[in-house]
Amino acid sequence: MSPLSLVRRVPHAARSLPHALLCLLLSACGAGFDPLALLVDEATPVFRQSAIAATMPASAQPGLFFVAGSTGGAGNLSGGGNQARFNFPIGIAVDGVGNRYVADWQNHVIRKVSADGSVSTLAGAMSTPGAADGTGTAARFNYPQSIAIDRAGTLYVADTNNQTIRKITPQGVVTTIAGRVGVDGSTDGRGNAARFSYPQGIAVDVAGTVLVSDTYNHTVRTISPGGVVGTLAGSAGNFGVLDGVRSAARFSNPQGLVTDAARNIYVADAGNGVLRKVTPAGIVTTLAGSLANYGLKDGTGAAAGFEGLSNLAIDGAGILYGADQYARRIRRITPQGVVTTLPVNALSVSHPQVAMPLGIAVDPTGTLSVTGQYGVHVITGGTTLKTLAGKELERGMVDGNGAKARFGSLQGVTSDASGNWYVVDTPHHMIRKITPAGVVSQLAGNGKPGGVDGTGSGASFNYPRGIVADALGNLFVADTFNSRIRKITPAGVVTTIAGAGSSSGSTDGPGNIARFFEPEAIAIDASRNLYVADTGNHTVRKITVAGVVSTLAGSPGKYGSDDGTGAAARFLKPPAIAVDPSGNVVLSQPAYGTIRKITPGGVVTTLAGRVLETGALDGAGDAARFFNPQGLAADNAGNVYVADTGNNTIRRITPSGQVSTVAGVPGLVGIRTGALPGSLAQPMALAMSGASTLAVINENAVLRLVLPK
Repeated sequence: MSPLSLVRRVPHAARSLPHALLCLLLSACGAGFDPLALLVDEATPVFRQSAIAATMPASAQPGLFFVAGSTGGAGNLSGGGNQARFNFPIGIAVDGVGNRYVADWQNHVIRKVSADGSVSTLAGAMSTPGAADGTGTAARFNYPQSIAIDRAGTLYVADTNNQTIRKITPQGVVTTIAGRVGVDGSTDGRGNAARFSYPQGIAVDVAGTVLVSDTYNHTVRTISPGGVVGTLAGSAGNFGVLDGVRSAARFSNPQGLVTDAARNIYVADAGNGVLRKVTPAGIVTTLAGSLANYGLKDGTGAAAGFEGLSNLAIDGAGILYGADQYARRIRRITPQGVVTTLPVNALSVSHPQVAMPLGIAVDPTGTLSVTGQYGVHVITGGTTLKTLAGKELERGMVDGNGAKARFGSLQGVTSDASGNWYVVDTPHHMIRKITPAGVVSQLAGNGKPGGVDGTGSGASFNYPRGIVADALGNLFVADTFNSRIRKITPAGVVTTIAGAGSSSGSTDGPGNIARFFEPEAIAIDASRNLYVADTGNHTVRKITVAGVVSTLAGSPGKYGSDDGTGAAARFLKPPAIAVDPSGNVVLSQPAYGTIRKITPGGVVTTLAGRVLETGALDGAGDAARFFNPQGLAADNAGNVYVADTGNNTIRRITPSGQVSTVAGVPGLVGIRTGALPGSLAQPMALAMSGASTLAVINENAVLRLVLPK
């Protein structure tokens, strides 16, 4: 489920918050917030597709290769078409020759998308918020949300979190024309004497006046060509839905706005769910929609309804187009207030899911440009949607071959001796199988949470996360929310070998007596002993072949980063675990940025990284730096591989503790296959598959990494 879907389930008042702020609030939720619980809407349909063709065979040459799923989602890659990646590109403007300019909100940059779909960065530094003026990458923005273009090709940006309005020349020179960085308010005046409060919409009229939706002030502001800021309509700090003249009118969180040839302004009054019109004299009327008709309703004037109108575009004939975000539709509004819905279904399985039309623009030919969460799309004829650049995140529960398969959110992966891979599709409560040819099918679980033992779809899991295979082809699963360890035979028969779904705890003993607390990862040694990252207990547990559970290291309920022996050691919610050929257990500590090692005797040391110091440095032992390290795997030579999630890289730690980067580039986000280093998007879990190949998963894609010698 997207942040948008979550908002649907809260009262109307929350929906009136600006969409960008909602996303930011959700992304900033604390450690107790589990986004996995929000990833799958119960109404999401389940589709099945048969295998058609094999995927790319494994290569003997080092490289990163696609296996199954979708490579779409957030990123910051430049390049051609679907090679590029965006991260919530909210604002969009188009010039007369087909170039599109995008306010790439979470990347803090302004991007240029050429008519052929190639993407470059015009201004700002990727993933680096700031407030600097300058040229190109020397400039800095802080969650820029809206963008407009004048007849000379000059861009204007609502730099929302900086509380400023910025100007960009065609050569990429950025200056601040109004507002003061980090200081909000409602003051009129010239240049940096003016104040704004989280401005979210921007336009420029035929006379060169810049128009601003000053969202948290609930007003519409103007900036003259000379840089003087005034308030055209609304009253700062006073919200409502009143029509009237200038300060007598009331808005509620106005967002996108546009202007016509007569200099009338049209405002998406998001908090009220209506479309407002403001004349050059400041006379405010309601053109379409009403609080009483909130929702996806076509009609004229107050009989129409919107479900999240946020951004607007206007064509040469004065026809308005609105991004109705919560309805996931594009709305068409005539100058007379007649509202219709374009027949573009953004949820069609046959094309990328534009789950939230964020920004919208129209060129002189009438072609619409729409931004989704992670892509830029064009709509021709009002009906046909095509992706121009980027690639939307495509979740689902689709069996099939390679790129036809879809997953919910992958959290674990393992490989058997026959070359089959098994992935844990956590929000679908399911274990999926991938053959060497890339064909994805369901092995166990039925898509619904539960704790029933059984065969195939007759069994159920509850947000499982970790998985490992033994030499006999049996799988063992850390069934996280059931606080159990489950076994799956090659025939798909599921049994519980330790723990009880009815209760959690930290008890050692035989399987049916033992208790776990939300275990997230599992590994196996050469003697078929299992090791469990008992995440909720902050401990590492051992399960013998006879099924007896003991605590190898850590103390239940006590967390930290202390090295030591057995119960004297401390961990903090370890999410991943592996075993090397010598029987040492290795686990990751994302919160501390370290990789820890436990000997068979329970002696715990820090193998690599330094506590609470993040980064992307290669080096020996505590000279290395990681950023949110997650998944682990160990090869037969004793090397440990780390999914360094925050750095979007795969790291290798030799038995002596030397750390190097084998795939991905720190700072580059997005999947790009081929020769190493390639690029990755938040790799989550790893598994060895043969002597020199790693299975790598992110949320929705399964990749093969052939390691360098």
